[in-house]
Amino acid sequence: MAEDESKGESGGRHAVTVEDLLTFPALQLSVLAGADGLRRSVSWAHPSELEDPTPWLLGAEMIMTTGLALPRTADGQRAYLERLDDAGVSALAVSAQLHMPPLHPAFRAAAEERAFPVLEVPLSVPFVAVSQAVSAAVADDAGQRVGAQLQVFGALRWLAAEDLDTRGLFQRLERLSGYDVYLSAPRGGPLLPGVPPAPDPAVLPDRAEDAPPTVPGGFVLPVPGPGGPAGFLVAYERQGARPAGLSVAQHIATVAALRLAMVRSERETARREGAETLAEILQEDLDQDVVRRRLLRHGIDGDCVLLRVRGATDDELLAALAGHPHLLLHRGGDHHVLGAPGLGDTAAALPGVSVGRSRLFPAGAVLRVAQREAAWALTKAVESGRTLVTYGDGDPGRWLPRDPAVLTALVEHVLGAVIAYDAAHDSRLLASARTWLERDRRTDAAAAALHIHPNTLAYRLRRFSEISGRDLTATGVLAEVWLAIQAAQALGFTE
Repeated sequence: MAEDESKGESGGRHAVTVEDLLTFPALQLSVLAGADGLRRSVSWAHPSELEDPTPWLLGAEMIMTTGLALPRTADGQRAYLERLDDAGVSALAVSAQLHMPPLHPAFRAAAEERAFPVLEVPLSVPFVAVSQAVSAAVADDAGQRVGAQLQVFGALRWLAAEDLDTRGLFQRLERLSGYDVYLSAPRGGPLLPGVPPAPDPAVLPDRAEDAPPTVPGGFVLPVPGPGGPAGFLVAYERQGARPAGLSVAQHIATVAALRLAMVRSERETARREGAETLAEILQEDLDQDVVRRRLLRHGIDGDCVLLRVRGATDDELLAALAGHPHLLLHRGGDHHVLGAPGLGDTAAALPGVSVGRSRLFPAGAVLRVAQREAAWALTKAVESGRTLVTYGDGDPGRWLPRDPAVLTALVEHVLGAVIAYDAAHDSRLLASARTWLERDRRTDAAAAALHIHPNTLAYRLRRFSEISGRDLTATGVLAEVWLAIQAAQALGFTE
C-alpha cells in the first residue's frame, strides 16, 4: 500500500531498513517476493503465529513465522499479507521448511503489487538471532537520535554564543538532523529570511491539526504561533544522511517558532525606531549629522526617495519591504517610506495600492520638498488610476529647480496676488485655473471636474487674469503660469 510504504520507507522514523538486514552475513536472509519494498524501515523483529497479529502492532515491525500463521488457501494467504501491510508491517520473514505451507502465486503477486518484502530465514538461524540483530541496529540508531535531540536543544544557545543568523542556524540543524529543511508561511511563501520555502506548496496542509506529519520522503509539521500555526516546517530526508526522526523534526519546528518570535520582535523594534526617526526627520527636529548617522544605522546611504503609499496594510507593507533598508511611518491614513528608489516598485507590486514617489535626494537631506513631491505624485496616481507615479515624470514639474527658495520666489512672483485673494475671499481662482490647464483648457471638462457651470469657470478665469495681471490667451504667459502652479503644488500652496 502506497501510504504505508511512505511510512516505512520515507517517514524517517527508523534508519534500519529491510535492505540493511539482508547485508548481515549471520542472518543469511533471502528475498522471496516484494523486493521493491526493501527500503522500508524496521523498528523491531518479533515472531507471531497469529493469523491476525495486527491489534498488537505499532507499525514498522518485521513479523517472523514458522508457517503456522499462514493460511493454506490462496485467498487466505493474500488476505493475511494485506492485513500486515495495512497495519504498517515492514516485512514478513518465514522459516524455511518447518510448518510452511506452499506459497500460492496470489500471495507472491500481492507482495509484488504492494512492494511488501517477504524474506526466508534458514533453519540454521534462530528467530532470536534475527531479533537481537534488529534490536542492536535500532539501539545504535536510537543513540544517534538522542544525541541529535540533545544538540537541537542547544540551538538557541548557538544563537546567543556564536551570533548565528537564521540561515546559519538552520544549515547547522540540517547537517545535524539529516534533513533538508524548508520553512513556509501558511500560503506557501517564505517564513523566515534565509530559509527557503517548500519547493512544492501542495504538501502544506489546509488544516494543520488534522494533517498527518508524514509525507513521502519526510515530514510536514506546524510551526507553533499565537492563535495557531505561524507556518510549516517541511523536512525531507537527505540522500546519504542518517535522518534523526520525527522527534528531532518536531524540535526543529519549535526552534523555528522561537526564532520567528525573535525575528518578529526585532522587526517590530526596528519598525518603531524607524517610525520615530522618520517622524523627527519629517518634522525637521534633528540635526542633519544626526539624521545621517541614524539612516546609516538603518542601512540607508546614498540617494533616496520618499514614498507615500495608500491602500496597503501595515503587515502587507512590512512583508513586502522586509530585507530592504527603509524607514516606515503610518500617518494621516497613508504610509510614508524612506529608502532606495527601488522601494517604489516593491510597494507598487502590492494589490490595490497607489504610490507616489519623490525625486531622488541625498540621504540626510531636508525632506520638506520631497514630502510635497510624494504627496503630489500620490494624488496623480489616485486620479489617474496608475499604481506608481514619480514626481516630474512626463510633466513640466521636472524642469523646476529643487531649491525651495527659488520655487517660493516663482510662486510669489506669478501667483502671489491670486493666492492672497483666495485666502481673503475664500475663492478658488487658483484651483480653477489649475484644473482648466490640466484639462487642456477645455472649459466644459474643467467645469464638470469642479462641479460648477462653465460660465462660472469662465468668470473665475477672467478674475484670475485680472488679479495676476497675466493674459491666459498668450502662450508664453500660459507656460509661466503652468510652471508656477507646479511649483505651488510642490510647496503645498494648492489643494
